[in-house]
Amino acid sequence: MSQTASDPLEYVRERGIGALAEKMGIEITEFGLERAVATMPVEGNTQPAMLLHGGAYVVLGESLGSMSANLHAGEGRLAVGVDINATHTRSATSGTVTGVCTPIHLGRSVTVHEIAIFDDQDRRCSTVRITNMIKDRPTT
Repeated sequence: MSQTASDPLEYVRERGIGALAEKMGIEITEFGLERAVATMPVEGNTQPAMLLHGGAYVVLGESLGSMSANLHAGEGRLAVGVDINATHTRSATSGTVTGVCTPIHLGRSVTVHEIAIFDDQDRRCSTVRITNMIKDRPTT
């Protein structure tokens, strides 16, 4: 996939989002170099206190950030996560959450993305930042 892809969202649909993201019900609704958006249900992704699990926020963030970094990487290259952190500021208890991923840095060998995750009332629940290293895709 090159940086000038005519339909990056179709690229994601063809490539898939991975087994974990599928199990968690993540759906990518918008996808491009400057912005990617996905939703995830709270139900089925909670911790024992019935709040959205903190790790679920991270999975949503990493899914968006890594897919975005791979779109930037282009044909024959692979982006792999090397650092991720999350700050949870509110607890979602029902409905869906929406992650909005934007690039902070798009370099030749490193990307950094911020993913802001909001509840159904448009309140920020978590902020995830992921750094990906870009390398040549293995030939074997």
